[in-house]
Amino acid sequence: MWGDIAIAFLLAFITAFVITPYTIRLARKVGAVDIPNDRRVNKTAMPRLGGLAVIAGFVMSAIYLVITMKVENKIDFISEGLDKKILGVFLGGIILTIICFMDDVKGIKPLVKLAGQLLAAIIVASCGVLIDNFAIPFKENSIIINEVFSYILTIGWIVGITNAINLIDGLDGLSSGITLIACISLLIIFSLNGSPLIAIILITALAGGIVGFLPYNFNPAKTFIGDVGSNFMGFAIAVISILGVAKTYTAIVIIAPIIVLALPIFDTIWAIIRRIVKSKSIKGVFKADKGHLHHKLMARGYTQKQAVLILYGITATLGMVAIILLDSGPWKAISFALLVIAIVAIGYKDIFHLRDETEEDNINIDENKKQNGTRKIREEK
Repeated sequence: MWGDIAIAFLLAFITAFVITPYTIRLARKVGAVDIPNDRRVNKTAMPRLGGLAVIAGFVMSAIYLVITMKVENKIDFISEGLDKKILGVFLGGIILTIICFMDDVKGIKPLVKLAGQLLAAIIVASCGVLIDNFAIPFKENSIIINEVFSYILTIGWIVGITNAINLIDGLDGLSSGITLIACISLLIIFSLNGSPLIAIILITALAGGIVGFLPYNFNPAKTFIGDVGSNFMGFAIAVISILGVAKTYTAIVIIAPIIVLALPIFDTIWAIIRRIVKSKSIKGVFKADKGHLHHKLMARGYTQKQAVLILYGITATLGMVAIILLDSGPWKAISFALLVIAIVAIGYKDIFHLRDETEEDNINIDENKKQNGTRKIREEK
């Protein structure tokens, strides 16, 4: 298993790392360039098709391992219905990629993109990738849910997480880094829980693709992941999380992906509420604003890099809570979370004070340089 996991990561990483420069040239050629405006934080025009590299890495790794594992009989594709499920995942991913590529290049209406997300999710659900049980929190027994409700729940989960990752994509490396941390957390959870090997391989391939892309995307970015990338990452992690808990009826394991993805989920729910209240209309949901968590952090004086690292830290903490919850139970997970909150609360004011002092020092250094430069000019005269 570990050999296949290593292959999944390395193949996706190498492919994404090599392909990313080509996506930069492609974006400039087709006009998929992010132009600065009042809502955006980038100061220069930025190519935004980097997500194609992540998709290429994921697909290359997944196809290779699906074929080799099938030849080696490591996975029983027929009895588990994996052939149909994997086909559904790839078909859904292709449709979503085409729709979002069009959005990055020419721009499409939000409702058209939502229709594409729904179609991709419906295809996946129709191919058997379903949330078909509802677990009672912290109890081993669960309820097998109605087939119609199962479809609705699955489609809602996939579309919801797809949009959650898409909406949090506002700073260099933010959505890709958060998705990477979520992938690592889910990989550990799947390994601890004995989840299907296919889910472990796919989550590793997604992580590898993101790691290959991140050097080009972390601040200062050379390219953006674009809607094509953020939507695909959300779609992939939503579908893989369903595959990862497919054989499990333990409430904690079903709750774990929600905890891991709590930050983008919360940001999305709050954005929906905020926009509806502000516009007093359901149509307001589709109107972009500057009220996301990363915007709030930057409004308080944090730089792009600082805001991203803070949100990375929150996501990593939530991922650790989910892992501890599965491994040791709720009491230890809650105590860990409270301890982290207490430590951060103690150092919160000092962190702000240190940041302010650093900014003041930088200003003073700049002023001293200007004064010294003025003196030199006078002396030369």
